[in-house]
Amino acid sequence: MPESSKTKYFTIEQEQTARFAKALGHPVRIAILELLESQTCCFHGDMAEELPVAKSTLSQHLKELKSAGLIQGDITPPTIKYCINRENFSLAKSLLNKILK
Repeated sequence: MPESSKTKYFTIEQEQTARFAKALGHPVRIAILELLESQTCCFHGDMAEELPVAKSTLSQHLKELKSAGLIQGDITPPTIKYCINRENFSLAKSLLNKILK
């Protein structure tokens, strides 16, 4: 089956749920979200001190969470401040709750 017809089989909601689930598929990303959930916002450097991963590894995990829309970053050189994207985080909870009843 061609890729385009496979994509049409799934709803936008199913695709979004899968995207959120993929982004949540690593313990470091869960730890990042827990850290951000407990604070208003957090700087990249502060997270690097809190989490047991290299800064470059942390950056890759932040990139994945940001790509999924679960977090957002405010770049003010030389720092980057990250926060939970409340709207998408709420959507992720709702979509995941639907399948994890």
